[in-house]
Amino acid sequence: MMKIIACVFDLDGTILDTLQDLANSVNYALNKKGYPQRTVDEVRSFVGNGIPKLIERAVPEGTAETEIEETLMIFKEHYAVHLNDNTKPYDGIISLLENLKSKGISTAVVTNKAHFAAAELTKQFYSSLIDVTVGQKDGVPTKPDPTALNEALKTLGVKSENAVFVGDSDVDVFTAHNGNLKCIGVTWGFRSRKNLLSAGADFIADSAEEIIRILDNNFVIGQ
Repeated sequence: MMKIIACVFDLDGTILDTLQDLANSVNYALNKKGYPQRTVDEVRSFVGNGIPKLIERAVPEGTAETEIEETLMIFKEHYAVHLNDNTKPYDGIISLLENLKSKGISTAVVTNKAHFAAAELTKQFYSSLIDVTVGQKDGVPTKPDPTALNEALKTLGVKSENAVFVGDSDVDVFTAHNGNLKCIGVTWGFRSRKNLLSAGADFIADSAEEIIRILDNNFVIGQ
């Protein structure tokens, strides 16, 4: 059995329910530009590949690149102020992270969310429970490229064979596999069980408690 000493998490849709705040900022930016509003479910389907891609998907088809850039800037300015108006941890996540820490497991967040927002939110909600946060930075490819994942593992001092990735989307599954990690897909986030299975998730968890059971039953846990 593989020995696991680190657990890497996606952020949006995995450990934090950020959807309403994302939707609010998307619609604020769209409204400022005179574009049609998007439903929460539409925004749910747009997230996962970073904020620029979120805005590109949200604006009307055929929108000029300069207009997309302006919309993106409006979004960023609004979201920077309102990123945790409604955001909250999913049920059981704090207990999960406390459990992992008690077992000697290092923790990280690797996300396509802009680094400034990711760092602020992990500090706000999980200051003592997340060891490393790596968000999207200029010049660094987004997930599913494993560059950010590799950065997090290097900072933790952990090899890929001793870590597992937890995420809610096909992007997370591909990221994990591109970095040679097993992936636990979670069903409470922004994508469906079918999406996770189609992408090749190694395990599926329907609750935070189930993540612990998966780890205990399939790996040697802790230092």
